[in-house]
Amino acid sequence: MMIELTDLVVSTKIYATDFLAQETGLSKSKIKTTMNRGAVWLKSGSRVKRLRRAKAKLVPGDLVSIYYSEKVIATVPAEPLLVDDQSVFSVWEKPVGLMSGGSRFGDHCSINRVVEQRLDRPTFLVHRLDLYVWGLMVLAHSKSAAAQLSQQFQARKTTKTYHGIVHGKLLEEQTINTPVDNKIASSMVKPISLDADTTLIEVRIETGRKHQIRQHLASIDHPVVGDRQYGSNDLKGIQLAAVELGFESPLNGQWQSYALADNKRPALRPQEAN
Repeated sequence: MMIELTDLVVSTKIYATDFLAQETGLSKSKIKTTMNRGAVWLKSGSRVKRLRRAKAKLVPGDLVSIYYSEKVIATVPAEPLLVDDQSVFSVWEKPVGLMSGGSRFGDHCSINRVVEQRLDRPTFLVHRLDLYVWGLMVLAHSKSAAAQLSQQFQARKTTKTYHGIVHGKLLEEQTINTPVDNKIASSMVKPISLDADTTLIEVRIETGRKHQIRQHLASIDHPVVGDRQYGSNDLKGIQLAAVELGFESPLNGQWQSYALADNKRPALRPQEAN
């Protein structure tokens, strides 16, 4: 069951749960869950935000939108693993299936929301990993830390290294500069080891466009194994992970380096690797 109602006009002072129950026919219990999951939005004046508090009082002129999906609401988020907690920032291993940021249908399956609830402190995204890619992410826990870290990513002052398995034999190191979504994008690809028909590679990126690595590898006829969106016919999950991450601490300016354990990285089967 799905309900999408946008810009519902509030004409009198009323609790959000009462208003939405009247407009949707959903029970107040489901309304509260939907609000908690981040699928209800409030536009008050020029400000638009997720409306989570069941006891929130609406006033005339407010505009309310609800994006209710039983499937999304019922989804249980995968759990990230805490690597390091430095108060104003933390580093995590994001598992496959956990989003980087929510959608209009909710944010309870996004790493920032999961971490925010687990640590009970504000949490801000400063970079992203694709839904089906796993590995290291840094999250900020203050606006100033978020600004500092975001600036580093935008200015290309961070280090980001990925390991992946691609179809075919990629024999030489190369740099791919094909634009992504009409924006400058650069990926440096280096083979690590080969088997009969796939290659374990290292990728370093200076830019962070959506699906950049996946698109770049597909563009040279070496799509990532498991990436059916960009040319792989393998049914296993996408074999791509963020294995190293480096940045300056927003606390003291010291360089922070993190690496994913070897046994958590994509790997060719030992008997096949050269």
